[in-house]
Amino acid sequence: MATASDGSISANSKESASKRAQTLPGTAEQSKEPAEPKEMVTLQIDGITVEVEKGLSLLEAARNIGINIPSLCYLKDINEIGACRVCLVEIEGQRTLQASCVYPSVDGLIVRTNTARVRKARKRTVELLLSNHHRECTTCNRNLNCELQNVADDLAIRDIEPTGEVRRYEIHDNNPAIQRDYNKCIHCRRCEAICSKMQQCHVYSAQNRGFETVIAPAFMRDLGEVACIMCGQCVIACPVGSLTDKESMSPIWEILEDPRNHVVVQTAPSIQVTLGEEFGLPVGTVVTGKMVTALRRLGFDQVFATDFAADLTIMEEAHEFIGRFEEGRLPFLTSCCPGWIKFCEHFYPQFIPNLSTCKSPMSMFGALTRFYHGKKRDIDPERLFSVAIMPCTAKKYEAARPEHSDGKRPHIDYVLTTRELAMMIRQAGIDFAKLPDSEYDSPLGEYTGAGTIFGATGGVMEAALRTAYWAMTGGKKVENSPQEEVREQTVEFREIRGQSGLKISKVRLGDHEIKVAVAHGTGNARQILEAIIAGEKIDYVEIMACPGGCVGGGGQPVLGGRDHRKISLDYRHNRSDALYNIDYSKKLRNSHENATIQNLYKTYLDHPGSEKAHKVLHTAYRARNRWS
Repeated sequence: MATASDGSISANSKESASKRAQTLPGTAEQSKEPAEPKEMVTLQIDGITVEVEKGLSLLEAARNIGINIPSLCYLKDINEIGACRVCLVEIEGQRTLQASCVYPSVDGLIVRTNTARVRKARKRTVELLLSNHHRECTTCNRNLNCELQNVADDLAIRDIEPTGEVRRYEIHDNNPAIQRDYNKCIHCRRCEAICSKMQQCHVYSAQNRGFETVIAPAFMRDLGEVACIMCGQCVIACPVGSLTDKESMSPIWEILEDPRNHVVVQTAPSIQVTLGEEFGLPVGTVVTGKMVTALRRLGFDQVFATDFAADLTIMEEAHEFIGRFEEGRLPFLTSCCPGWIKFCEHFYPQFIPNLSTCKSPMSMFGALTRFYHGKKRDIDPERLFSVAIMPCTAKKYEAARPEHSDGKRPHIDYVLTTRELAMMIRQAGIDFAKLPDSEYDSPLGEYTGAGTIFGATGGVMEAALRTAYWAMTGGKKVENSPQEEVREQTVEFREIRGQSGLKISKVRLGDHEIKVAVAHGTGNARQILEAIIAGEKIDYVEIMACPGGCVGGGGQPVLGGRDHRKISLDYRHNRSDALYNIDYSKKLRNSHENATIQNLYKTYLDHPGSEKAHKVLHTAYRARNRWS
């Protein structure tokens, strides 16, 4: 290892430091100080005596002992407002039923979660929700993974007795990434909470009053007309089908059906450790080979790895960082995440000059497909289609940006989320779990471990630092340990790994010590950017819009239904660990070791940072107001 951890904050930004020390909702603890002993209390839930931390909600206390209290608005540490009234319980000595998600555990409570009175109240609450809900369950993309549907089933609701006026709203989809159907909204306010507390974009709020209330952007604007970063965390948080990603499956089926077309597909690094969840496999299961086989059976002509373009990104970004470091143009900010880029353009445009000009791996791959791969194979440009499988709704937005096109046609024709790919596999009748493994196509399917870890928070920076270390030490080999011969050239930067919302460390690159920061979730991005504005000296910053990085992207499998983890980072740990395990098992773990990348520079791009490389692989960004 070549790191020295340093979480200190300089005196000239004490106010920002105190704010940064606060753990954002949904993120892992950031403080390294030992936790104070917790005060425990004893209470009784459904006749079971339980000892829990004082103040823990009754809902969490019940779940700790295997009693499932249903809820629709609750997200631990993010949305605890008692709004849906589905989690009601009966407490001895209290005349009224209480919302268990906001009722704290205290000593001596006697709680009942399954009395006739409780069941009747829950049932009537859900019936009222359903009476004003557009119930096209069989055609809803959340069918069989809808929390409202599952609660109704658990409560054995078979008839909807209440009748009355039903709201009718137009579907809002004037943007490339997210569709909003207010007719299915149940006013749980999860989207508002996740956007305000975790992402701190504040797109949603309650509009109107009473029966006319909607949770929406100001003035009922479409998400494409406000400062929405398209991250899709609201889609993940939504318990029903009110917020969904805009599907692109139909046009892809059409181009796959035409034998005259040559359809290339790329898969993002994180997909290989998340796709299996859609087919019942444990979280973090590596399904790379099965995924490649499935894509070929769907009809794609060539299956490539975005990890290859991630290696290419590192070659460009590492050399760009070295140049800016030597010139003193710091801090240097990563640019791989389109949600973060849009956040910067809206809220911190003064940092645009600090952004890396490198395109994301997806966009680099799209440009290479158009300008290099298609021409090399003499494929008719009109018949060459480029599809990307991404963990992220914001990638749909990125593909639609005019910077990533030739003025007539985008470099990436279509973007599918992990969920959409799973739907296509099911549509094709493919038994995913029984598929044999197969390999990516060459040459754009060859990648190193560094390209793989892009999918986890801290991975982009670690991959870049590995190559920057190599470049700044003149290609010096580093001996880690004699029993790990295949890893002898890899320097690991473990201090920037993990699920803490904000990590600050010092790392040594040759004779230089640099200060780095890693943030995931744009709420954490605000904290580090505000610290820099206040005077904090940071050399290199990686920011990912989604908690956990791409493994927690808005296009990943939704843990809904009866799985209460939802936005929790617990399962994202498993996904990230799986990516690092792939990296660790690779013979080549540094982007500069990728022979195909080396050949690409020799035959096409000249060298990292060349005029040709800038034309194909780099881009620019622009300041945006709050309404575009």
